[in-house]
Amino acid sequence: MKIAYVAQGFTLTLRQLYYQFVSRGLLPNAERHYKQLGEVVNNGRLAGLIDWDAIEDRTRNLRRLSSWRNPAELLEDAAGQFRLDKWADQPYRPEVWIEKDALVGVIEGVCDELQVPYFPCRGYCSQSEMWAAAQRLGSDRREAVIFYLGDHDPSGIDMSRDIEDRLRTFQASVRVERLALNIRQVRDYDPPPNPAKMTDTRASDYVRQFGHESWELDALEPAVIAELVRDAVTGLRDGPVAPARRRGGVGPRASARVRQAVEPPHR
Repeated sequence: MKIAYVAQGFTLTLRQLYYQFVSRGLLPNAERHYKQLGEVVNNGRLAGLIDWDAIEDRTRNLRRLSSWRNPAELLEDAAGQFRLDKWADQPYRPEVWIEKDALVGVIEGVCDELQVPYFPCRGYCSQSEMWAAAQRLGSDRREAVIFYLGDHDPSGIDMSRDIEDRLRTFQASVRVERLALNIRQVRDYDPPPNPAKMTDTRASDYVRQFGHESWELDALEPAVIAELVRDAVTGLRDGPVAPARRRGGVGPRASARVRQAVEPPHR
């Protein structure tokens, strides 16, 4: 299972891996089995049986300033990041927002390919980020569209409504489309359920509409989530998206010219 996801270009979190086991009937959906899987994965990594890069922890990252050995190396990096805006002549300006930072690894590949910005909300989005989004999207001549992906639970369902309402408060006209998780997708893909959190202040309305079960976005196959994003974004375009130039795409001749321009002559 892990090898198949790596081959598809996905790096999963432990929780995503756990839900793939649950959805296949290999593990019961219970917290103690999640912890047991964590122990198995940890032991497998220490024993050299599981690649350390195959599972990621997106919540803990080292932060440091970038550095280069010389000016030429800096210019090469800058040239490698050059891209034209493939949405500049389009009538829409899409962004993909996702509830959990842990799922960014699932959407970043397809978003980079389509040159669409993506943003992990980490639950209800902060007021600072909502204001910044309103300034960014509200000042654009194109129609702004946010594709939102989140859990199907009392708060997760409400978050897409909250985004649209608060952007409107900041006078930004933005269309928010809930891409996932929706009840139709729950019926189509049959992800493992969890009890709805009854201590959530939104639980009573949720239970009236959907019952006492809830579902996490993590339980969907990564390929399914990526394809949902691809279909939604490409459906907005007038014509296909040209392939984006990869980072570090400067050829040998260009690299030599850059070095010649910035390095002092040898004496």
